[in-house]
Amino acid sequence: MHAAFHTGSLPARRRGADLTRRMREGALLSAAIAAAGVLLIAPAHAETIAGIDTGSASSATDPGANFAPPSINIADGDVVGIAQPIIISFKEPVADRTTAEQAIQITASKPAPGHFYWRGDQQVRWRPDTFWPDNTDVQVQAGGTTSSFRIGDAFVTTADDNTHTITITRNGEVVKEMPTSMGKPKHETPNGTYIVGEQLRKMTMDSSTYGVPVTDPEGYKLEVEYATRISNSGIFVHAAPWSVAQQGVSNSSHGCLNVSTEDAKWFFENAHRGDPVLVENTQGGTLSTSDGLGDWN
Repeated sequence: MHAAFHTGSLPARRRGADLTRRMREGALLSAAIAAAGVLLIAPAHAETIAGIDTGSASSATDPGANFAPPSINIADGDVVGIAQPIIISFKEPVADRTTAEQAIQITASKPAPGHFYWRGDQQVRWRPDTFWPDNTDVQVQAGGTTSSFRIGDAFVTTADDNTHTITITRNGEVVKEMPTSMGKPKHETPNGTYIVGEQLRKMTMDSSTYGVPVTDPEGYKLEVEYATRISNSGIFVHAAPWSVAQQGVSNSSHGCLNVSTEDAKWFFENAHRGDPVLVENTQGGTLSTSDGLGDWN
């Protein structure tokens, strides 16, 4: 059972201030894109344009699209990591994928060629062929829905099972190293490129949610702190004070990247949605592309 954040109790004045701030940030980001001389990167056949009139997400219907205004996974004004894919979810199944792709425009302030790929008939994703350039302004226009956001610093985490060490770089410079304990035999952590997702200050990890009773020798139910999700299959970077003796030495987890409470707190506070986490040299195969956060595998 995952913890949840509830925002309904925020005072109205604070909610209004947050909305005003988000609208201001979105307007500034839109202006930055328009001024940069953007490169149109999708559809591939379109011409480069010098600037576009941007705005917040809207529900206006685009007569050139073969779909109703969809939802976009990155909100106007957000800042995300260099591995973040763009996910466009449609209200109805799309029969003609080619026409839909041609109706979607993705522009960036730095060159970032990429490609579309579909997850069923109601979701298309787009990502650059390699990680986004750091500190890039991006805009998505899809069937009347628009989002302008920013790619932040290149915050890259590498977990090496040969050394049982996590190394983190920001824009190419090493900023943190931390010992880790990954998946033990029969629970090996898959190799591959993961993407930082939700972050939970506290959460309950329960083996019964994936079919292993708590009473089983491999079962568990415990509360953990500073949990950063990196896969939809349940792999987190999280505090594991019970395994500090194994961290940096051997593997003892059920697949997660166990670190000390201090290191988990640092990662929780510095990593952001869309940052890549590279897991290397395990005996666990490769993270599935269809995981939901496994787009780079």
